[in-house]
Formats: sequence, C-alpha cells, structure tokens
Amino acid sequence: MKPAMPNPAFDALDEAALRKRRSAKWTYYPDDVLPAWIAEMDFPLAHPIARVLHDAVDAGDTGYASALDLGEVVATWMEETWAVKISSDDVHLAPDVVTAIAEVLRVATNPGDPVLIEPPVYPPFAGTILALDRRVVTAPVLRAARGFEPNLDAIEHAYARGARAHLLCSPHNPTGFVYAAKALELIAELADRYGVLVLADEIHAPLTAPDAVHTPFLAVSDEARRRSITLSSASKTWNIAGLKAAWLIGVGDGPRALLAKLGHEIAYRAGHLGVLATRAALREGQAWRADAIATLDRNRALLGELLREALPGIEYLPPRAGYLAWLDCRGLRLGPDPAQAFLARGKVALSSGPTFGIEGGGFARLNIGTSRGLLEEAVRRMARAVDSR
Repeated sequence: MKPAMPNPAFDALDEAALRKRRSAKWTYYPDDVLPAWIAEMDFPLAHPIARVLHDAVDAGDTGYASALDLGEVVATWMEETWAVKISSDDVHLAPDVVTAIAEVLRVATNPGDPVLIEPPVYPPFAGTILALDRRVVTAPVLRAARGFEPNLDAIEHAYARGARAHLLCSPHNPTGFVYAAKALELIAELADRYGVLVLADEIHAPLTAPDAVHTPFLAVSDEARRRSITLSSASKTWNIAGLKAAWLIGVGDGPRALLAKLGHEIAYRAGHLGVLATRAALREGQAWRADAIATLDRNRALLGELLREALPGIEYLPPRAGYLAWLDCRGLRLGPDPAQAFLARGKVALSSGPTFGIEGGGFARLNIGTSRGLLEEAVRRMARAVDSR
C-alpha cells in the first residue's frame, strides 16, 4: 500500500506566525531559539475543533465544564478505533492525565507505598509519586532490535517486592516504542498475581505509526480489566492540551470502586472548552488525525536522513508512536545533558535527557511534530552546536 502523503498545510507552517502563539512552547525561550522540546505540535488546529470553539465563544459559552455525552463519545471512539467495547458509564472526566494519576494514587495507595515506573519515562511520573509521599521504584526499559521493550523480569521483581501501582506509559514516552500485546498480557497476569494496580497512560496511542499496532491494555485479558485503569486525552493527538480535558476508564469491579472514590471534584477541574473540543476531535477529527499520522511518518524517516548526513554520531531509532524522537547523543561527547549544548551553541531547544531518569544521561528528546522546513532547521542548528566546538 502506498504511504499516505503529508497534508501540504502541515508543511506550510510559517515560523513568524507560530511565534505569535502564546503557549509555553513558543514563549519559554527567547525568540532566537527554535523550540523543539515540549509535547506540543505546530500543525494547524483541526477545523471541527476550531468551529466548536468559535461557536462557544460567540455564544458566551465559557462556563464550568460539563461531561455532556463524553462517555458515549469515548466509548464509540474506542470501539471504532481499536474494536474495544466499553460502557459509557465507565468513562470519567478529568482535567489531564497527570492530575488523574495523582488522584487515583491518593485513593489506591498509602504514603510510603512503592509505585513502579519504567525509565527513561515522562518526568511527571516520578514527580507525582514523590509529591504524594510515595516511593519510586524502577524497571528500566530494555534496548531491543527495533527500539525498546519492557523489562518483564524487572517488573515482576518490583511487583514481588511490594509495588502497589505501576504507571504504564503505553505507547512509551520518550522512546516511542509500542508495547507488544504479549508483553501487556504478561504484565496483566503479573499484576493480577501480585495485586498491583496498573495505570495505563495511553495518551500517545492515537498517533501510532502505520507500521505499528497499539493494543489497549484493558483489551488484552480479564486480568487486565480487573487490575487496571486507562487514562487518555485528545490533548496530544489534536494539540489541545491547554483546554484541559482527559478521561479515565475502569471496567472491572475494583477499578470502578476506585474511580467512585474520586468524587465529582476531579471532573469540575476540567475545562468546558476542553470537553467541547474533545467531543469534536473524537467525532469529526479523523481526517485531520490521518494527515498528522502521514506527516509524522514522513518526519520519522526524514529525521533519520538528516541525522545520517549532518550528525552521524547520533543514534536514532524512529518512534513507533507519537511525535517525540529519543536521540542517543553519547557518541557526540557533549556530556550527560546534550540538550544544554544544543541550546547554548545551536539556539535550538530539545528536552533534557536526564530529566527522564538517570537512564537518560547523554540523550535528548526532539519534537518532530512540525513542518519539513522547521525540522530541517532544528537539525542544522544541532549540527552547528557540534561544529562550534
């Protein structure tokens, strides 16, 4: 099958226009720095989302959030996208995935309890665990032939030693690997055996590459349904993080009981415009998502070509999901945090590898959710930083 072509509008991005945005990506650094760090894409907003937001503002509809029919919309989306059937009653509104993780850990664990993560991994995982006075335990991911994979032996070891919960980043951020269905089945079996709650953060799943398959955790087995809560949002895929809407799904008796303990407060913290935008994204945003996937697929390959030409010392394994490239820069000898060198000498901002855990030393994360031209410019600046030594 011929690969889908990128939407020309996604490559027609103008840096001057992008700099008019007031989001964190475009305001955190000075104007002479090209931002390629935070998980925020540069693509134009999907028209169905823009339409409902304009309609709400025109109507003065900017009050507190209501879940409306979000449960039905998410349930339909899950069935149409991954052939997973859930009840709309099992979908709960939250402002964002990290807040949802924190609130579930409050009711599911006690201070001092160990909570497992798989570094290098999304920094707020460890930060949230520590802020709640829980203890971080780790099962670092393993390097595999085509990317990375979970360390199942280390996961079982952590479970056996008392981990009460497991924050599962599936697909994985920052490495971009997609968990194999068999690996998820084994994790679910172990979680059931040792009584561990798995919190499956699947926020990057809708942008899985065409040559990869995402398996929702709750779909792999009865054990997974008994022992897990799924967390997700339209925020990463449709670039609406600032609107604040996410969801939790629990389909087993235990997960349902935990979610019932959260009360109504967590839903009230969500944004009304976020709910409206999420409904539009899941109902009408599939053409836009297909364009985004095609553009990102092109960018994954393009980045490999650019690095081979300009920075062959970087080892790069294309992500199988999302728009975040995990770059092994140890061959460049830039020290434990190469993002600092890229910023200081190349005026391009990447995410710092060590913030994802000690396993991130010598790595940096590059956001490829942008146009061909801006991706090429990011690599040029990185090369300039290396050459300037």
